[in-house]
Amino acid sequence: MNSFAQPLQSNAPLINRDRLWQSLMDLAQLGATAKGGVCRLALTDLDRQARDLFVQWCEAAGCSVSVDAIGNIFARRAGRNPALAPVMTGSHIDTQPTGGKFDGCYGVMAGLEVIRTLNDLNIETQAPIEVVVWTNEEGSRFPPCMMGSGVFAGQFDLQDTLDKLDDQGLSVGAELQRIGYAGPRAVLGHAVGAYFEAHIEQGPVLEDQATTLGVVMGCLGQKWFDLTLTGVEAHAGPTPMHLRKDALVGAAEIVSAVNRIAHQQQPHACGTVGCLSLHPGSRNVIPGQVHMTLDLRHLHADRLQAMVDEVRGVIEATAARHGLTFELTPTADFPPLDFHPSCVNAVRDAASALGLSHMDIVSGAATTRFSSPNWAGRMIFVPCEGGISHNEIENAAPDDLAAGCAVLLRAMVNAAQGATA
Repeated sequence: MNSFAQPLQSNAPLINRDRLWQSLMDLAQLGATAKGGVCRLALTDLDRQARDLFVQWCEAAGCSVSVDAIGNIFARRAGRNPALAPVMTGSHIDTQPTGGKFDGCYGVMAGLEVIRTLNDLNIETQAPIEVVVWTNEEGSRFPPCMMGSGVFAGQFDLQDTLDKLDDQGLSVGAELQRIGYAGPRAVLGHAVGAYFEAHIEQGPVLEDQATTLGVVMGCLGQKWFDLTLTGVEAHAGPTPMHLRKDALVGAAEIVSAVNRIAHQQQPHACGTVGCLSLHPGSRNVIPGQVHMTLDLRHLHADRLQAMVDEVRGVIEATAARHGLTFELTPTADFPPLDFHPSCVNAVRDAASALGLSHMDIVSGAATTRFSSPNWAGRMIFVPCEGGISHNEIENAAPDDLAAGCAVLLRAMVNAAQGATA
């Protein structure tokens, strides 16, 4: 095999654009929807089929494949020095119920294309190269999201995670057993030299700036809550307005406040009420109870907490004003994440070596956010059409996907040859 003593810097095209695209299209057939998207929820039969296909492709590429106790799949291409921690890439292949072909899947297929390209070029790296498929990163079926990477990084307890239930009462552990992906490998103690992830942007900035690549500096912190407001359901006709305890009126004020507070905390603030349901749901009955979700995000931890505090104050004042009671339950808490400078620089240097336009960017999405003091991580963004993701019409250009994969290849090879931490 050829071996590079120096980092890979050539700007010649290396990866096979058409092969990468075809892999994405083949994977998208598993769970394909009529509108051109993908519905492949975690630990379903379709997820098993997608996992089997990934394993088949990786073994054909000469990788050794292992599975850990939370179902994460690791495909390793051997390096010259097996004692070195692997340089890792990957993402997830589970989707939203109305998901697209690229979210998560691009990161996994780009990693596979890196391995195939190294095979094509007969390149031997010093450290091993590893591609991972994280379990239930979307969290569509089993909350919380980022489950596989969270357990791997020691942020979630394994048994507690295996006990999580979907809305049918089926557990993560039981479904892993059923589809054959409850692996024997330990989930902790796996050293990682560096972690890179290619991903569609899931936002409109790169497209708006006509820029090919986003060098991701970090991720917004997130705090999620479930909120229940309880008033009194009563007849819509005989109940005077000033005597009502209308839970939906209170909810409307809180929705407006979440939006206002996020606007006031710019830049890098987001506030969303994504789910709202009311009881009893009759046109001539005053809503007596509302269930809703709150999603607050910011790049800075202190300002994120300030958003939470202000929203909580609005909830308390609104409930008192309308004669309501409330229950506010935290459901997720992800601190802001700054990516390791050495890996960020590796991505930036690779983009420059290829002559690709690039810009620094912050990720607002929850995409494999977990890391560890023992390993460094960063992301590579490519544009997606209209900034649309988590949608069946999600789309990305083959040339942009290939460009991101080419940067991934160079960053990983340079890291595997000791150019970065």
